[in-house]
Amino acid sequence: MHFASALALFAAESEHTEHVALDTLPYGIVAMAVFAVLAMVVASYRNVANRHADPAEHSDEKH
Repeated sequence: MHFASALALFAAESEHTEHVALDTLPYGIVAMAVFAVLAMVVASYRNVANRHADPAEHSDEKH
């Protein structure tokens, strides 16, 4: 009887469906926000090497 009651309880609980997509939506929004912030950080370092002169050019002038 214990197995039958457990099976009946499991069958009753499995009929209740939840909206899993709505429960996990905040995780996706937070992940997209984090990736957007990281993309802005990466974009802020774009073209940094071209802002400064080549170090090899400066070393010839000092020696």
